[in-house]
Amino acid sequence: MFLLHPQLKADTFFVAKLPLCELRLMDDSRFPWLILVPQRADITAVHRLEENDQLTLIKESSAVSNLLNAMTTPDRINIGALGNVVSQLHWHVVARSQSDACWPGPVWGCGERIPYAAQEGEGLINRLQSELSSVGF
Repeated sequence: MFLLHPQLKADTFFVAKLPLCELRLMDDSRFPWLILVPQRADITAVHRLEENDQLTLIKESSAVSNLLNAMTTPDRINIGALGNVVSQLHWHVVARSQSDACWPGPVWGCGERIPYAAQEGEGLINRLQSELSSVGF
């Protein structure tokens, strides 16, 4: 049975359930930062997913990347899966701008996160949900 890792639950907000992944928003207002978590038990790496799930993860990642790109017009979309702190497979999809605090370095370990103000986070989640709905999720 799929259970979201407690650290992911503590650091993120629920956005939507996609066919494979749970989509979550990282609670760090410095970056438009989404996380895809495949809803499969005990999976720690992409190569451990069944082939159909691997393909679905790529499709969902592409859809979320396109959505984030359209919503934020970044200089770059970064996608990463480290797993060093939280071993549960999850993909970070981060819209990056040359003006962001960590550019050109990675977002991980760069400064202190700035949590969303309640209305700001809720507004972004509502917008994401609306946009996802418009593309068939």
